Amino acid sequence: MKKLIFSLSLLFLFQLSFAQTRTNKKDSKYEFTIEKEIGNTEVKNQGSTGTCWSFSTLSFLESELERMGKGKLNLSEMYIARRAYTMKAERFVRMMGKTNFGQGGAFHDVMNVIREHGLVADAAYSGLIYGQSKHHHAELEEVLMAMLNALMKMPEGKLNPAWKSAFEGVLDAYLGKLPEKTELNGKQVSPKDYAMQLGINPDDYVEISSFTHHPFYSEFVLEVPDNWAWNTVFNVPLDEMEQIVENAIRNNYSVAWASDVSEPYFSHKSGLAVVPEKDELTKEEKESIFMQPFTQRKVTQEMRQKSFDNLSTQDDHGMHITGMAKDQNGARYYIVKNSWGTENNECGGYFYCSAEYLKLKTTCIMVHKSAIPEAIAKKLKLK
Repeated sequence: MKKLIFSLSLLFLFQLSFAQTRTNKKDSKYEFTIEKEIGNTEVKNQGSTGTCWSFSTLSFLESELERMGKGKLNLSEMYIARRAYTMKAERFVRMMGKTNFGQGGAFHDVMNVIREHGLVADAAYSGLIYGQSKHHHAELEEVLMAMLNALMKMPEGKLNPAWKSAFEGVLDAYLGKLPEKTELNGKQVSPKDYAMQLGINPDDYVEISSFTHHPFYSEFVLEVPDNWAWNTVFNVPLDEMEQIVENAIRNNYSVAWASDVSEPYFSHKSGLAVVPEKDELTKEEKESIFMQPFTQRKVTQEMRQKSFDNLSTQDDHGMHITGMAKDQNGARYYIVKNSWGTENNECGGYFYCSAEYLKLKTTCIMVHKSAIPEAIAKKLKLK
């Protein structure tokens, strides 16, 4: 009996240790009980670049590799971004400049690069040269854009095929030459072999959204500027999109998350994203919502659509959902890993996103096909 009591006491203490609450910032009254966390790698900093799509997707893939038993790996975001710059330029030229070119992108851009060019470890290609410690792409983008605009004038009446070599030369100068090999298990392999041997299959992943201007359970081209590749997403009702996120996390799959982060009720510094009842907030109200729980607006499909149609919701930022929690009132929150470093944030580079914020401001998510509930997967003809 003593042994039984001792064992039960240990079990209680073990459970208690995992039921400890966290908060979003100093002196905040929010108390988050963690329900589930997915293994993920250390927080990185995208610096002064618009490459969040690469950082978030590779963070997502690093979690996938950990789930697959490959350990914690550090993949090169700049290898992906570098390859994507070239792919964007080729599309820009073919479209006579009538498409988007810039630093931004989407989750599927990473998958498209992997299909065509593979992956490398960060140690093989950091994209940092000349003693740089942080990424800066503003000047690079200006130089590349000036080159492409000059090409569109076609001073010789047609394009000189040398333009591609010149374009690559600029990328070499700013980011470094592309590696031919990367190390895996003590061996040097090609980028394509690296991705293949790790077991990353781009076809295992799908993007999902929820908008009423396209039929549900169909695919459509998401109309946002950074979808320069015109890839499609699957369309599901709002409640099913959230079901996919929750089901993924409960089954040890994380989620790549694209969202608008321009609202006054999003604060990386305060480690929180919520949806108050009204859009216009006083300074005092804004400070209050990040310090104590309150009743949030119940987001509907119609509200979400209106926000997208009037451009209140845009494709601002790509992030990585690594877990979920509940506050002391039982409201659901998702744990989000950002790529803005660990400074100016008391959650170590993470923040808590309410379920209502996710429903209102998500542009799309990316998940492994197996993370989708079977009933929804069948409607999407993925089963």
